[in-house]
Amino acid sequence: MEAESVAELPRGAQWQYEPKWDGFRCLLIRNGQRVRMQSKGGRDLDRYFPEVASAALALSAGSFILDGELIIQLDEGYSFDALLQRIHPAASRVKRLAGETPARFMAFDLLRSGETDLAALPLAKRRPALEKFARRSFKDTSVFALSPETHNFAEAKAWLRRVEDGHDGVVAKRLDLAYCSGTRDGMQKIKLLRSADCVVGGFRYAEKKQGRRKVIGSLLLGLYDESGLLHHVGFTSAIKTSDRPGLTDKFEKIISKSSFTGKAPGGPSRWSTKRSAEWQPVRPVRVVEVCYDHVSGDRFRHGTKILRWRADKKPSQCRMDQLRQKSAKARRGMVVKPDDRQGREGAPGT
Repeated sequence: MEAESVAELPRGAQWQYEPKWDGFRCLLIRNGQRVRMQSKGGRDLDRYFPEVASAALALSAGSFILDGELIIQLDEGYSFDALLQRIHPAASRVKRLAGETPARFMAFDLLRSGETDLAALPLAKRRPALEKFARRSFKDTSVFALSPETHNFAEAKAWLRRVEDGHDGVVAKRLDLAYCSGTRDGMQKIKLLRSADCVVGGFRYAEKKQGRRKVIGSLLLGLYDESGLLHHVGFTSAIKTSDRPGLTDKFEKIISKSSFTGKAPGGPSRWSTKRSAEWQPVRPVRVVEVCYDHVSGDRFRHGTKILRWRADKKPSQCRMDQLRQKSAKARRGMVVKPDDRQGREGAPGT
């Protein structure tokens, strides 16, 4: 079940509010001595978070399905980068990181308990069942926690002002609705940034070489429409100099003959003097979350800023409807805006 992005928290007795945790969404499924951890995109996560899978086997409940968020808390706070470090093919590295930076599972819904299927029940009944489950099963473990909830609108607004406490917004859920997999009905989220999960469909090389080699200058971003066409919607060139060689290596390995199946990138920008019209298509398999400040004609009108890479999300989940969202009213200085120097490639007329 996913959430629709909205600009304002909904208000009313029919809503329950929860923090929107900055982690990996995860369905935790146990059947006897078998545990599966499934990402939002359907990817198996149990091999990347063995400490959570082991802790799930140690719970007193032998059969359940929990919906929640995987998070990692370091001394300096919650770290999404630490989660990304886990998505690695080397089992030895995953094992080492599981010991050094153990993950926690923040539970916020219970879909099955024993032989009882709860998904068809309204949230008003699922939440008490989850709290009872947590009291019974989460006693002797530091891995599992129950995500807070409130029906108090003022408290939810206070959570929205404290995004530095490990969450990046607030989720509002309808108390009268069942768990609707694959839909956004009855669940809304509000964030202090306008952001979108985009597919990288190609890249342009930088005009200047870094050392003796060409490196990536900008990534070309795409979103899918309702018919499944991938449209070019903008770019990001806000890439650290130190990251460019590594990104170049990764994306040169997936260069393909084509990528965008809808609107494709255009030619040279009239706002630059030397930029080449050439761009390299890549297989649309990498997802990146970017923040942006303005959309016009289903396109970012300025450069975007990379927030994080989304190894937990399928490219097919990156849809055009994300561009309809508005940002929440934020405190001064909290909204991250792209560097003005990036605005030229996406200026009108390109």
